[in-house]
Amino acid sequence: MKENNLNQQEESAQRKTGRSEKDTMPWLGGVVLILVGVVFLMRQISGFDLDNWWALFILIPAVSSLATAWRAYEGAERKFTAAVRGSLIGGLMMLLIAAIFLFNLDWALFFPAILILTGLGILASSFLK
Repeated sequence: MKENNLNQQEESAQRKTGRSEKDTMPWLGGVVLILVGVVFLMRQISGFDLDNWWALFILIPAVSSLATAWRAYEGAERKFTAAVRGSLIGGLMMLLIAAIFLFNLDWALFFPAILILTGLGILASSFLK
């Protein structure tokens, strides 16, 4: 009975969004491969040098986390819930870390920003219940 109820809920969600939970982001791998290919192509054509190209792979969980935040926002009828805040702050922090590595920025400048974002996330979670 419980399994049947879960199947009905999944089918209902699939009808609302037009897709099932299993195929929510099949495009993410393609986007990441295109980005990596563009970086390597720019490196060959224009002499653009990206020493920390491996940091592009940090963008995979960052984009996934931001997409999860968007789905949670849409699923909560456009309300800023705890699930939305958690995924959004996690995605933004990973984007910041990827930017630090990609552009060879100074950690001493951005580490306090990471601490501030973490603190704001904790405060937002405690006050916005």
